[in-house]
Amino acid sequence: MKQRMLGKTNVPVSEIAMGCWQLGGKWGDPFDAELAEKTLKAATEQHINCFDTADVYIGGESERAIGRYMKTLTQKPFVITKIGRWLNPHVKEGYNEENLRKFIDQSRTNLQVDALDMVLLHCPPNEVFYTPEVFQILDTIKKEGKIKHYGVSVQKVEEGLIALEYPGVEAIEIIFNMFRLRPAELFFHEAKKKNVGVIVRVPLASGLLTGKFTKETTFTKNDHRMSNRQGEMFDRGETFSGVDYDTGLKAVDELKKIFPNQSLPMVALRWILMFDAVSTIIPGASRPEHIINNAKSVDLPPLTKEQMAQVKTIYETYIKEQVHTRW
Repeated sequence: MKQRMLGKTNVPVSEIAMGCWQLGGKWGDPFDAELAEKTLKAATEQHINCFDTADVYIGGESERAIGRYMKTLTQKPFVITKIGRWLNPHVKEGYNEENLRKFIDQSRTNLQVDALDMVLLHCPPNEVFYTPEVFQILDTIKKEGKIKHYGVSVQKVEEGLIALEYPGVEAIEIIFNMFRLRPAELFFHEAKKKNVGVIVRVPLASGLLTGKFTKETTFTKNDHRMSNRQGEMFDRGETFSGVDYDTGLKAVDELKKIFPNQSLPMVALRWILMFDAVSTIIPGASRPEHIINNAKSVDLPPLTKEQMAQVKTIYETYIKEQVHTRW
């Protein structure tokens, strides 16, 4: 497993990390602690040294599972966790010192650590990015030693560009994949210039880029891929990267023509690694075999200039009008 530096943190992280939203089960399924441990162990065996979670994932079970697993290791992974989504209503006013301290302390308890490796604000309301006091609070908590590094997870490129203006922000988590090209236009350039790490989330567009879905594919009612297609639960861009499902299937069919007889999800991850601004990718994994397949993507040869151009053409033909200016 190859590594890249996570911006100015000077922490080397594996190119493929592990997203832990689905840890121990599929979306909507009951949590399976034994399966979670096996999946985390598979990540370690693949030399993945970075886990990405959040305090709300599986009601805190994701963090707690990682905390238990880390107690079995001598060499600890770098754990990124996100805070803020417990707020109800999820508004700017909730990002105050009392709540931020409460969330951070709860994550420290769940992960069984004195200091969090990295905490990200979990896609906060847009107004938070224009509230310097929020970032000053994080600076204070960092000086106290409760967090080692901090950053933000964003919905929009605009939010990422504003976040780059805060000196304390060391990493930004953003959606980037074959169906979400806009970050590569300006955001990546600015992140590199400021030496801020880029963590890529939703790299497979909620599974669309696995190439395994069809019009007949069904999802459970608790799966956001069924219940959030129009943004009913949270931002629509989180589900299939905001792409209309049927349109996404057409674009995937075109991608398969460019990469015949290849594993499309592995190619989709390797495509992301073609961008040197990217520090790490966090594809989700609920089972050990997912981890193993994701890790193999780093060994694929680089995509050719022609292949990169063809991917862009498919995006411009099928996807760009739907998503480019929204996020």
